[in-house]
Amino acid sequence: MMRTLKDTPIGATVKVKKLHGEGAIKRRIMDMGVTKGTAVTVRKVAPLGDPLELTLRGYELSLRKADAEMIEVE
Repeated sequence: MMRTLKDTPIGATVKVKKLHGEGAIKRRIMDMGVTKGTAVTVRKVAPLGDPLELTLRGYELSLRKADAEMIEVE
């Protein structure tokens, strides 16, 4: 089964394996610095489960679960 950023537990650091999704969405995720090989730490999840608070490349990023689901990690 494919592991995505959405399934990553809080406090865990994972490595981006592959970006799924099409065109503009994929481009936007890449523009935020989420690219293959990037280490991403899940800091916390908002009370209602959206968005996820991440740390990558030395900065913090909030990402919707729908987007996190397109990011395959290892």
